[in-house]
Amino acid sequence: MLVSLIIAQIVSWIVILAFGVALVALARQVGILHMRVAPAGALATSGGASVGDDTAGLMGQTLSGQTLALGGPRPGIPLRLLMFVSAQCPLCKGLIPVAKSFAKHERVELIFVGDDEPAAQHGLIAQHGLTAYPFVNDAAVGRTLGVSKLPFAVLLDEQGQILSKGLVNSREHLESLIVAHEMGVRTVQDYISGLRHAAA
Repeated sequence: MLVSLIIAQIVSWIVILAFGVALVALARQVGILHMRVAPAGALATSGGASVGDDTAGLMGQTLSGQTLALGGPRPGIPLRLLMFVSAQCPLCKGLIPVAKSFAKHERVELIFVGDDEPAAQHGLIAQHGLTAYPFVNDAAVGRTLGVSKLPFAVLLDEQGQILSKGLVNSREHLESLIVAHEMGVRTVQDYISGLRHAAA
């Protein structure tokens, strides 16, 4: 009886040690995988104004017909996010609440920009509670900034300089715009590419 109890104890300790070794090996593999998978970021596109460009003089027409200054200096507002959306874009509709939450959390001024039928945009505003946000409906703004697909975001600093921009479809993508600026790179993809070249 005593011998079988001792044998059972030894076997259980061997099993526990085996599980410990397996756990360490698994943790190592997860770490390797984490290093190989690049973080997702807003996808930068070519064309239009580039990161670092000044947006002084960038104006847009609101749905009410007023002209709104989107670019140029805005003292007291460190960051501005121009969020390009459309009533015809299902992805945009899903991202609007995320953009609102992101802007509130990061203390970013949020301005919605689109290029659609005014009636459709009014419906979008009503559906998603955007009456508290400026909403510009002007195709020229998108052309100037090189917006070809939606949803798209452009981050500006207090002086109206473009800090980062790109296609976005998640909160992680929106956060990558600020991360890219804080890291001093054009996009997160540029940073990852630089790491890969340095490692090669």
